Amino acid sequence: MDSLLNKNRPPAFCPGCAHGMITNALDQTFQNMNLKGNEVVIVTDIGCSGLFDTFFNTHAFHGLHGRALTYATGIKLAMPDSHVIVTMGDGGLGIGGAHLLSACRRNIDITLLILNNFNYGMTGGQCSSTTPRDAQVGSGFLNQIEKPIDACTIIRAAGGGYVARASAYDKTLPREIEKALLFKGFSTIDIWGICPGRYTKKNKITPISIQAALADLPVFNGPVEENLRDDYGKQYHAKAVQQPILSPPHQISRKFSPICDTRKEIVILGSAGQRIVTAGEILCFAGLTAGLEVTQKNDYPITVLRGHSVSELILSPEPVDFTGIDVPNIILALAQEGVARKKELFQKISEKTVILAGSDVTLPDCTAKIITIDFKERKINSQNRALAALSILSSLKIVITPDMLREALAIRFHGKVYEAAMELVQSMVS
Repeated sequence: MDSLLNKNRPPAFCPGCAHGMITNALDQTFQNMNLKGNEVVIVTDIGCSGLFDTFFNTHAFHGLHGRALTYATGIKLAMPDSHVIVTMGDGGLGIGGAHLLSACRRNIDITLLILNNFNYGMTGGQCSSTTPRDAQVGSGFLNQIEKPIDACTIIRAAGGGYVARASAYDKTLPREIEKALLFKGFSTIDIWGICPGRYTKKNKITPISIQAALADLPVFNGPVEENLRDDYGKQYHAKAVQQPILSPPHQISRKFSPICDTRKEIVILGSAGQRIVTAGEILCFAGLTAGLEVTQKNDYPITVLRGHSVSELILSPEPVDFTGIDVPNIILALAQEGVARKKELFQKISEKTVILAGSDVTLPDCTAKIITIDFKERKINSQNRALAALSILSSLKIVITPDMLREALAIRFHGKVYEAAMELVQSMVS
């Protein structure tokens, strides 16, 4: 089998860098396994190890530092027949530690090659998660007060199915990589090597010392018996085909003619618990029944049971390219929290804007046309204010009609909820 190395982008590492040897070992593995470029995906992030995706004529993905395993997971699930390989430095290993744990727990069928040279070689030789405490690095004393991690021990504890250590200078490295690629599950090789550009300027390390250090560590040379199980993709696909088929999206056909032929922008200003977002959905459904283009943008705090709730809607006969609203045509002011949240809107509106406001809501000074609604007198509780306001809007034939609103309610609600909504709408117009 021919080499998969990219002749137009030959490997470019510092003289003596272990990454060059790992590059050649990986290519030798591909040749030994008779793999074609379209059968392999190389996923990388940042750092010297992040150059690997450019050195091979294979599928490739280059992403953010420490995040390579997340991209690889998605790629493997989408392309289950591909050999997905992640090359990651010890820097990315530390930055993406949580992603490493997730990959182990899932036992996703990808192979992680950790190119471990004990420092951030590309950015100045700072300490990484694997830097020995006695090393001299570009980040001062920090590594002296941190305990370096043993990637293999962590991976085994987290559920990794295949864990091995290796030296970049071991002539059997291509065979070790091949065994990892053939393993059905998450496989990792922690490959130790030299960084001559940064690390060895202040630290004595050689292939022989690497081999001696590896010999003193607990042995990791392949499958971890207690972690062996079906890989995540196999289990996922087996479960997925057993799930009931989801019904297709609801199709809303045009039944009515729109009231106006221009774009209308509506803002509903309320508070948590007033079903503001639901009212916005109903207004959008009503617009769809008249063949209009619609958008909805909501704003509420993370504490969803308290605070403001705002929904911004656009109904237009033309496609909507931008969902932002600068000067609304209509404002439904249903609670003080919502008004306070969007108080700047009232400085921009003119007499052309229509405001439907609760009688207990104080509005900023403005020139808009204001229609006041006494919800308490009408015995409308707080959670029904938004729907009641939509009913009044439809009865005045502003933006929507009563028929459009009723059709929208039939789309959004069913059973007793629909009956209660229709009863409320009828009470507002009778």
